[in-house]
Amino acid sequence: MRQERFKMEREGLVEEGQEVVISERSAVTGQYTYLVEPSVAMSGIYRTRERIMSRKGTIKEIEKTERGFYLVVEMEE
Repeated sequence: MRQERFKMEREGLVEEGQEVVISERSAVTGQYTYLVEPSVAMSGIYRTRERIMSRKGTIKEIEKTERGFYLVVEMEE
């Protein structure tokens, strides 16, 4: 299992335990970003060797911080 964090701007868009779809955005530079659909949260930047291969995951935790909300998504890899 692999866990990754995604930044979410607004509270209440998803719930813990919910299954989500993850889409990949890539640039020519070999860097990738990911979205929890429908544009609920966004990942940081990943290099080719760090890519997320799963397109579905489950929200394990929603963290509230001073900088906003973060989803911890667990996926099969």
